[in-house]
Amino acid sequence: MLFNKQEIPADERVSVSLKTLIDLARPAGGLTLQHSQKRSGQSGGYMSRFKGRGMEFDEARLYQPGDDIRSIDWRVTARTGKTHTKVFREERERPVFISVDNRRTMHFATRGVFKSVLAAKLAGLLAWTAEHHGDRIGGQLFYEQECRELKPQNGRHAVLRFLNAIVSRGDSNGPVSQLSTEVIPVITLEQVLARLTQHARPGSLVYIISDFRGINEQAETHIAKLSRHCEVVLIFVYDPLESSLPIKGRYRFTDETRDVVIDSSDQERLTSYQQRFSQRLQRLELLAKRRSIAVIQCSTTEDPIQSLR
Repeated sequence: MLFNKQEIPADERVSVSLKTLIDLARPAGGLTLQHSQKRSGQSGGYMSRFKGRGMEFDEARLYQPGDDIRSIDWRVTARTGKTHTKVFREERERPVFISVDNRRTMHFATRGVFKSVLAAKLAGLLAWTAEHHGDRIGGQLFYEQECRELKPQNGRHAVLRFLNAIVSRGDSNGPVSQLSTEVIPVITLEQVLARLTQHARPGSLVYIISDFRGINEQAETHIAKLSRHCEVVLIFVYDPLESSLPIKGRYRFTDETRDVVIDSSDQERLTSYQQRFSQRLQRLELLAKRRSIAVIQCSTTEDPIQSLR
C-alpha cells in the first residue's frame, strides 16, 4: 500500500495502463541497449556467428569445392599462389528477451509507484528501444503460479503484443492468452529462470526485471548458465523501505486484505530485516562480478528513464 503521495495519479501508482506503456515509445528513442559488439550502419546491426555473403568481411580462407567463384580473393590468391575465398560475417537481428516479475511481492511500495508498475515501465522502455534498433522482441512474464512466454517477433506489433501481455496480468481469459506462445505452471524463481535458459536462444540480449525475492543457489546457477551464451542484464527493483526501515516507530502495512505492524524499535528484528535485503543485493552483485553480468538498481522513487541511462 502506498502512503507517501506524490504528484502521480493514484491509479498510476498502483497499476499501469496500456496507454502509459505505449507513450514510452518517444522517450525510449533516446536510450540504447547494452551491446557486447559494435553496431554497423545496417538495419538490425548485430554481427552473428553465421558466415556467408553479408556486409562485414571476416577472413580469407583456402577455396573449397562449392564456394561461389565471385567470392574469390584475387589479391590473396596472387600473393600466396593458392586460390582463396572471401568469407563474410552476416549481420542479423538480435533477439531481445525481457523477463518481468509480476509476483505478489512486486505489488508493493511506500513511496513512488508499486514495484510492479516500475517493472512494467522499465520493460516498456526496453521493448521500444529494441524496436527502434530493429531488433526482435520477446518476453517472459511470471506470476505466483505460472509463467507466460512470448517468442521474439519484429516491429511495432511485437512491442504492442508484449505490452498488452504485461497489462493483462496473467488473466487467462484476457488478450494475453491469445498472444503467449506458451503458459507454463511454475512455483519458484528458480523454475522461472530454468525456463528462461530454454527460452532464450544463444546470442540473445536478456533483461531480468525483478526484486529477486527467493533467489538461491539454484537460481544463481540458471543465471550463470544463461550468461554463458547470452548477454544478461539484471534490473533490481526495490522500495526504499526495503533497504532501510525508519529508526523508531510502529508502522502498519496492508494489502487491503491483511495487516502487518512492524515496530522498528525492535533492534533485533530491524537488523534481521535489513540483513535480508543486503544479502539479496550482495548475491546479485557477486554473481554479476563473477559472470560479467550488468546489474542496474532502480528504486520505486526513481525515474525509469534515468535509471536505464
